[in-house]
Amino acid sequence: MNYFAHGREYVHDPYFLAGTAVPDWLNVVDRSVRVRSKQAIPYASSDNSPTAAIARGILQHCRDDAWFHATPAFAELSLELCRMLRDALPRDDGFRPHFVGHILVEILLDAALVAEDPARLERYYESLEAIDPTAVELAVNAMAARSTDRLKHFIPLFSRERFLWDYADDAKLLMRLNQVMRRVGLPILPSGTEAVFAVARELVYRQAPALLAA
Repeated sequence: MNYFAHGREYVHDPYFLAGTAVPDWLNVVDRSVRVRSKQAIPYASSDNSPTAAIARGILQHCRDDAWFHATPAFAELSLELCRMLRDALPRDDGFRPHFVGHILVEILLDAALVAEDPARLERYYESLEAIDPTAVELAVNAMAARSTDRLKHFIPLFSRERFLWDYADDAKLLMRLNQVMRRVGLPILPSGTEAVFAVARELVYRQAPALLAA
């Protein structure tokens, strides 16, 4: 799952919403820092503190990923998109088609959900703009084995960039995916890959109900 699929039901609860994004935020800004379920559970008390809400959001993210990645629809679509990318990127027998096929299912599911309810994505960003990024970083540092000083700077950038809107456009999606490629050290996707996105988008949109069948 990606950001919006994880958080769309929690736009009314800003710190819980932030918690659903924390594992993905850390993947972007500080991959050495992880918050696992067992680390979040002691902080997920019933009180209304930001730390407790963030911990509960992290636990929700972990539960979501566990069932989502086990769905037959995710396995089938990831494999099909990987095959399509291998056909479109000749002589690429490495990890890139598998990696892109995996994340493309998640990204295009976000695009499908946004298309169904664009106003909810506006509320998603408005909710995140209401949080204190330092409070999120302090909560993460309390739970994680290693600390980070990067999260509080990244959260406002995430809200300002609003890149989840870009997933609806194939050219912008290519730009965003190539940012990911550079970050993880994989070769960028060439111009023309948008043709794969257009077909993949139809497949994922059609299978969205199956992808969300927990």
